[in-house]
Amino acid sequence: QICLSLVKLLFYLAHSPLGSVVLLDFQPRQFVMVDGNLKVTDIDDASTEELSCKEDKDCTLDFPTKSFPLKCSAVGKCEGINEKKNLFNAYRYFFTYLLPHSAPPALRPFLNDILNATGDLRYGINETLQAFEKVLHLYKSGLYLQKRPLLLKDYISLKGFRMAEREDYKCWPSYSHLGCLLSVHGAEEAAAICNSQSQCQSFIITQQRTWTGRPLASFQSSLTDLVPDANAVVYIKQSTSSEERL
Repeated sequence: QICLSLVKLLFYLAHSPLGSVVLLDFQPRQFVMVDGNLKVTDIDDASTEELSCKEDKDCTLDFPTKSFPLKCSAVGKCEGINEKKNLFNAYRYFFTYLLPHSAPPALRPFLNDILNATGDLRYGINETLQAFEKVLHLYKSGLYLQKRPLLLKDYISLKGFRMAEREDYKCWPSYSHLGCLLSVHGAEEAAAICNSQSQCQSFIITQQRTWTGRPLASFQSSLTDLVPDANAVVYIKQSTSSEERL
């Protein structure tokens, strides 16, 4: 969410009515999340000036660990230097820390492509935004789940109950410090996650939603503390149900 919001902001800056705007003091502390959108807190160091040049060798974009040769345009300006400077700063201050984590395994190759392409400045801001929107579409639609074995058939559904919130086993990246609360596309993906965790014996799809509209699933290690709830369904591993009946 943070990275996508940042890319949308940089897309606007690259195509602003004033021209391409560069953030000269590009640091995480310069940004704040407001209602799910990233905002710049200080624009004193924003500039629309682009580096003047006479030939291509005048257009090297230097960073502490990398340098990028740019083209000198016919009007004597280094082509796209403001956009590229913003984008590489987004890569080194945000993408490298946030993109490799938390995504479903099937989506990580797409995020790695974004990471590598922006780290080498092979993508401009337009291509970067398109790549992020593609990943978001796959994530929200559940298309990344194709060709998976159906595991929900191995679970018994107990309608009219939910599990009382209590401290249970932890997982990462959980939305709750009390236990394992993860974003899922639906019950089938939740079943796959539960199967992958040795502690998990049951789960419930909660009424909570993330910023993408996906529900949160709560995973539990036992079937204690069931609470009546007409709108809820508890999914229980069949092996667990058989053992408890015995």
